[in-house]
Amino acid sequence: MKIRKANIQDIERLKEIGKRTFYETFSSDNSQEDMTVYLENGFSTEKLTSELTDPNAEFHFAENEGETIGYLKVNTGQSQTEIKDKNALELERIYVLNDFHGQKIGQLLYNKAIELAKANDVDYVWLGVWERNLRAIRFYEKNGFVPFDKHIFKLGDDEQTDIMMKLYLK
Repeated sequence: MKIRKANIQDIERLKEIGKRTFYETFSSDNSQEDMTVYLENGFSTEKLTSELTDPNAEFHFAENEGETIGYLKVNTGQSQTEIKDKNALELERIYVLNDFHGQKIGQLLYNKAIELAKANDVDYVWLGVWERNLRAIRFYEKNGFVPFDKHIFKLGDDEQTDIMMKLYLK
């Protein structure tokens, strides 16, 4: 099991793991139409190319015997989706294939995010998590995150509420 930084040559692998993990995580609670729209737009070649070449965004893959089983995305500076604080790091995504849940892969990816936050000498890490994703909320609470606000995440035509959570490092 290893964690490695993704690059532009990994775009097809990122597209595949991104779509698959998002679908596994959210398809049972959302309409097929909303899922299709989000997956097509959120994981388009153009969008992923932009994100992979953004100097303030990083993707990291969790790999097991050459298979990508999860990934992480973090943002700093102006690449953060909402709070554009230069003293913050956004943990935008941690996703792991369902077959690997319960094997501490998410924790390894999380640990990488915290390592990156410390290397960037930020004051805090923040994220948004869907209010109905109780497993993820428990995971972040277990790791010391506390809620501080809410925002709307649009999935297709459906407006959903994300809980915004923060972890102070200093």
